Amino acid sequence: MEANDGNVNDNEGAGSFNELVNEMVLKQDLKAFAFKTKAMLSQMEHKVQTAKQQESVYWHLASYGVPRSLHCLCLKLAEEYAVNAMARSRLPTPEFASRLVDPTLHHLVLLTDNVLAASVVVTSTVENSFNPEKLVFHIITDKKTYASMHAWFATNSVEPAVVEVRGLHQYDWSEVMNSGVKEMLETNNLIWKQYYDKQKNIDNSNLDALRPSSLSLMNQLRIYMPELFPDLKKIVFLDDDVVVQRDLSSLWDLDLNGKVGGSVYKSWCEDNCCSGSKYLNYLNFSHPLISSNFDGEQCGWLYGMNVFDLDAWRRTNITETYRKWLKLNLKFGTALWNPGVLPPALIAFDGQVHPIDSSMLVTDLGYRYKSEEISKERLEAAAVIHFSGPAKPWLEIGFPEYRSLWSRYVNVSNKFIRRCRILG
Repeated sequence: MEANDGNVNDNEGAGSFNELVNEMVLKQDLKAFAFKTKAMLSQMEHKVQTAKQQESVYWHLASYGVPRSLHCLCLKLAEEYAVNAMARSRLPTPEFASRLVDPTLHHLVLLTDNVLAASVVVTSTVENSFNPEKLVFHIITDKKTYASMHAWFATNSVEPAVVEVRGLHQYDWSEVMNSGVKEMLETNNLIWKQYYDKQKNIDNSNLDALRPSSLSLMNQLRIYMPELFPDLKKIVFLDDDVVVQRDLSSLWDLDLNGKVGGSVYKSWCEDNCCSGSKYLNYLNFSHPLISSNFDGEQCGWLYGMNVFDLDAWRRTNITETYRKWLKLNLKFGTALWNPGVLPPALIAFDGQVHPIDSSMLVTDLGYRYKSEEISKERLEAAAVIHFSGPAKPWLEIGFPEYRSLWSRYVNVSNKFIRRCRILG
C-alpha cells in the first residue's frame, strides 16, 4: 500500500528481472520488493512512452522527404517538356476544349504538385468508371511542377476521359483575389511559426502542425474553389493521396439539399458514433469563442473525396468566414483549434455539408495504429480509399499491405517510371 500510494524514484528500479531477483534474495524484504518493483515498472513505462514519441517524430520527419525516384521523374519529365513537342501539346486538344465547361459532364478537381500521385488518381478513376467518356479532370499545380505535370498527361493518354493541366502562374486573378490569397498564406505562415515555437516538448497531437502540407499553397487554395473554376457548377474534389476503386457517377446525381458540399462523416462506429471525429476533437471548447458558436458533439466531415456545388458556394460567405477565423486563431495565440487543415474548414462550412454514405470513403491508411482497425471487407467495399497520414504509399514508410492497392495503378510500362526505378 505504501508503494502504491507513495512516490518512487525511477532510478531506484532494477535494470533487469535477474537483477531484481538477486537483490530480493539478498534482502528478503517485502517492502523493498514492492518499492523496487514499482520503480522498475515506472521506469519501463517511461521508456516505452519516450520510444513512442520518438517513433512519431521520426515518422513525421520521414514523411517530409521527396523520394529520389519522384525527384528523378519530375526532372525527366521537365526535360521531355523542353525537347519534345508532343509533351508540350495542348491539353486537352482543341476538339475537346468545349468539354472543360460542359455542365452535363463529370468534372473532377485535383490540386497537387505530385505527378505520380496525380497519375494514380486519374488512372484509377478512369479504369473504374462506367462512363469514362464523361470524365473531365482539372489538375491545378504550381509553376515549378507545371512542365512535368503537363508532359506526363500529354504523353500518357487517358482517353476517352479529358485532362486539363493548369499552373497557378497561368491564372489572371484580380488584385482583390491576389491580395486575399496572399493575406491568407501570410496568416497561415504566422500560425505555423507560433505552433513551431511551442514544440519544445513535442507530442503526437502537435506534429500535424509542422507538416509541410500545413503551409502548402495547394492545400490552402481549396477554399478558393469558386474562383479557380468560375465556369463550373458542380465538381468532385479529390485529394492526391486517394485511389478510386468504384464508379463515382452517383456523386454528380447527389441532391445536396441546398447545401454547399457533400462529404463522408466518420460515422460507421455504431453506438459510439464518430468517436474521435467530433468537433470537440478538433476545436478547443474551453475557449468561449468556440463554445459559444459550435456544438462539440457534432460529427466532423472528412477531406479526401468531396462534392461541391459551386453556384451554392458563391451565394455564401464561406471563403471570407475561413479567412476571418484564421485571423482570430492568430489573435488568440493559436488557441482556438488543434493543428491541422481541417479545423478551420469545419468552422467555415459549418451547417453547409450534406452527408455522403460512409461506405464511399475509407481513410487513415497512412496511420499505423488507425489503419489496423480497418477491416478487409470495408476496405474492399469502399469507392475511394484515402492514404491520410504520414505513411504515403509512394514513401518507403508506406505500409506494404496497403501499397499494392495504390501501386497497381502506376504505369510501370512508362520509360521514365522504369528509368527512375519507381516500382509499381
